[in-house]
Amino acid sequence: MATTSVMHTVLVPVKQDQQEIFLQDVIRGLSAKNKYLDSKYFYDAEGDRLFQEIMRCHEYYPTNCEMEILQEQSAAISQTILSYTHRFDVVELGAGDATKSIHLLRELLNTGKDFTYYPVDISGNVISQLEQSLPAQLPALKVHGLHGEYFDMLQEANVLSDKNKVILCMGGNIGNFTPAEARKFARQLRNYLQPGDLVMIGFDLKKHPQIILDAYNDSAGITKDFNLNLLKRINRELGGNFDITKFDHYPTYDPGTGACKSYLVSLEAQDVTIGGQTFHFGLHEYIYMEISQKYDLETTEQLAVQSGFETVANFFDNRKWFADNMWLCV
Repeated sequence: MATTSVMHTVLVPVKQDQQEIFLQDVIRGLSAKNKYLDSKYFYDAEGDRLFQEIMRCHEYYPTNCEMEILQEQSAAISQTILSYTHRFDVVELGAGDATKSIHLLRELLNTGKDFTYYPVDISGNVISQLEQSLPAQLPALKVHGLHGEYFDMLQEANVLSDKNKVILCMGGNIGNFTPAEARKFARQLRNYLQPGDLVMIGFDLKKHPQIILDAYNDSAGITKDFNLNLLKRINRELGGNFDITKFDHYPTYDPGTGACKSYLVSLEAQDVTIGGQTFHFGLHEYIYMEISQKYDLETTEQLAVQSGFETVANFFDNRKWFADNMWLCV
């Protein structure tokens, strides 16, 4: 749910700069032969709220699967961490509301170790909420929120602390990349870490195709609203004139490749103007919105080795629909 960029020293970029980058990214995506929008822009305050609703949908299994792992196996995860390092900080990439990671944080606090939790998120709204809510739930926890791109903020965490890093990349966030992008991401992640650092990374595993497709096309239409909200955000922040009633949400899943993709489809020929530029949509032309890649365990092992890690533990829910794999930097 985030992309990578070169390290900078400004923790929170100037709002105007963010808006200009947003505009440039939208223009670039809609000017492409096959139109697309960058999924990191889903997460304004309304996008955050809608995603929380998605995670509560009965069809959306990944949250419950990983919640089960963290609720029932945090002691084992904590023991695994402590078998490799006793001087560490926890950095969570794409922290969200931390309702899953809080179980592990509580378990680590119970060990008496002195660590800081660095939640990283592209959404400033998320970071603000965490900095208020977590100290109330875990008074002993040191929290230092980092608002920005993953690798920018990981570098910032390295500057703030020289301890070993325990990186949490949960929620199946790695699935927001194609397999080739995932390899690039994992290798870049390794470049920001030292031997002995740990990464717990969540993978949504392949299963019956209908189960997966239903998770991205819930009966209440919340996922549809979540995708359309990005068009609303473009209208509000960039002066666009999307008519969202003229677009429909369409998900696909390929059980062979494991690629689950979401599109918005134009219901008629139409023109949309953003930032003084006009974009034409043909009847049934699509905007590619995001991918949620599914994995088998063998592929996750290969990804670790190819990226400079060694898998030291795998934690599954009871149906083995989801895996949180512990990787050691080698």
